Amino acid sequence: MGEHPSPGPAVAACAEAERIEELEPEAEEQLPAAPEDHWKVLFDQFDPGNTGYISTGKFRSLLESHSSKLDPHKREVLLALADSHADGQICYHDFISLMSNKRSNSFRQAILQGNRRLSSKALLEEKGLSLSQRLIRHVAYETLPREIDRKWYYDSYTCCPPPWFMITVTLLEVAFFLYNGVSLGQFVLQVTHPRYLKNSLVYHPQLRAQAWRYLTYIFMHAGIEHLGLNVVLQLLVGVPLEMVHGATRIGLVYVAGVVAGSLAVSVADMTAPVVGSSGGVYALVSAHLANIVMNWSGMKCQFKLLRMAVALICMSMEFGRAVWLRFHPSAYPPCPHPSFVAHLGGVAVGITLGVVVLRNYEQRLQDQSLWWIFVAMYTVFVLFAVFWNIFAYTLLDLKLPPPP
Repeated sequence: MGEHPSPGPAVAACAEAERIEELEPEAEEQLPAAPEDHWKVLFDQFDPGNTGYISTGKFRSLLESHSSKLDPHKREVLLALADSHADGQICYHDFISLMSNKRSNSFRQAILQGNRRLSSKALLEEKGLSLSQRLIRHVAYETLPREIDRKWYYDSYTCCPPPWFMITVTLLEVAFFLYNGVSLGQFVLQVTHPRYLKNSLVYHPQLRAQAWRYLTYIFMHAGIEHLGLNVVLQLLVGVPLEMVHGATRIGLVYVAGVVAGSLAVSVADMTAPVVGSSGGVYALVSAHLANIVMNWSGMKCQFKLLRMAVALICMSMEFGRAVWLRFHPSAYPPCPHPSFVAHLGGVAVGITLGVVVLRNYEQRLQDQSLWWIFVAMYTVFVLFAVFWNIFAYTLLDLKLPPPP
């Protein structure tokens, strides 16, 4: 009755993280370059019998002796995990996951099922934070629905690397737009200029064999009114998401939305060209909004209902502008104005692949069955669209607009 629940893998890992500094000088020469080998050497020091397990007792004592050096938020997370394990042992796999600062799905489940409640106050109640700390806290509350995830992110974020992907894409889009504006002498409704479609970045149905156009069309926008909203959404939504989930995951969702958008146009609106980054933008925004709705009670961002309404209104206005432009009499018949279907392709990616990514902060996507289901669906769609582009245009005897 008086015994403490035996500590789990988390206590061991985080406590030992403090001991790494003591071991590094003497172990530096013998440790291999790979991070997992580094942790293997550390693990073996506490597992001389090579059983693959370590007693949690030693790690709990070590954690207590180093408590003053540990970040209090992370210490609470690790103690919560420790209290959820009663087998008294830490396995090598859990040790590697924790020391690598990547939490497996079992890590999250162990915390949620733990016997200990986090006792400290929420991040939102903390005072005396610097400007950068308040920014990180703000991003955590904007994107993560669980307080334990918000604390973990707040303690772990180092801004290295910075959110380079969304910023780089945005700067390139602005640069290409300014270049085209100067060369065409037109910044509003550039798409109505007779030389606009001659650009080698635009997707055009007659040039669909040039595969790069399915991606590069994001650097061409119909006008400053088109570019402006996309840039605002990319920076306000995309940058915080990248700060939390990383460039790889957010870049994957963005590019998947872009490619799905152009392929959707090639299938559903076969005679129309495509321009703009709306496919990628709508993938990110749709995923973010869906994640907020699915975790409504946990999301603590301020004025979330009002902000969701504003986001939906902005997206609807942009989509309405695209629909109006598509059916507006073309300035260079018989080629129509750019299609709006890319927006829908982006939304489809956002509410499938995007939601899975945003719901699994710091968890491995390959462990999520839903991830593989949506990846399979996306792959089937891409393959279908590829074959459609190869055969359908000929079989349907479709009359396409002339090449630009």
